Amino acid sequence: MATDEKAPDPARRSLLKAAPLGALAVVAARAGAAEPGVPAAAPAPEVPAKPKGYHETEHIRRYYSTAAYW
Repeated sequence: MATDEKAPDPARRSLLKAAPLGALAVVAARAGAAEPGVPAAAPAPEVPAKPKGYHETEHIRRYYSTAAYW
């Protein structure tokens, strides 16, 4: 009886198993690649969160004043 040619080859799957580790290595290398003596970028200031849901703004007030019929 011959070998089953349709059986998956486990060696071919090793690349797919190792790909996430390679991606992590690239990210770690970039994070640690800061040059000594060069100050790191300052963190961005926090932007206040916009209110969710309905809130009246200037352009909405202008629309209300032009759409009023009374």
